[in-house]
Amino acid sequence: MIHLYTSATGNGRRASVMLEECGVPYTAHKLDLSKGEQKSAEYLSINPAGAIPAIVDEEGPNGRKTALAQSGAIVLYLAEKTGKFLPKDAAKKAEALQWFMQVTTDVAPASSAIFYMSSVAPDKTPGNVKFVEERFINMLKQCEAKLGKSKYLAGDEVTVADLALIPVIDARKALLEKTTGLDNVKRWAAEMMARPGVKKGLQV
Repeated sequence: MIHLYTSATGNGRRASVMLEECGVPYTAHKLDLSKGEQKSAEYLSINPAGAIPAIVDEEGPNGRKTALAQSGAIVLYLAEKTGKFLPKDAAKKAEALQWFMQVTTDVAPASSAIFYMSSVAPDKTPGNVKFVEERFINMLKQCEAKLGKSKYLAGDEVTVADLALIPVIDARKALLEKTTGLDNVKRWAAEMMARPGVKKGLQV
């Protein structure tokens, strides 16, 4: 059994989507970030950084209980554990990891910047918000070009790259709807959103 500690954020949903898609039994523990539950002594013993998501796998490597944080690390851990969503072919696996990293280190942080600039930053000027929104769209244009050549980010099959990106796209639906173009991304998103595991994982 895996215990997932999460909240309704893109990173949290990335972990739950991967758990659902892998078909791994898990129990979700929802933390109220506004109440600081992620800073409790109990949770800090699982993730000293005091951030979500984190998992505790009762049957980790070599049968040992394993705690793991960072949504990207959790996705890769589950892919290795279940043998799903990482191609066996070395070249295809490398491509999947490249796009996975592009999503987690470029696209997702650009999306987070929109949240911080529009909701948290002291100076929420329209110009600053527009700047981070345009930066996010420009990041997506690389995905748009790739999805014009292949069904999914790393080829003809869903990989960790697609599962890492879909929670980001879900969070920015309103922005995408008012953005012209990105037809390949929108086609891909509609198909991904129709997957039962993605649907359920986004609701956790």
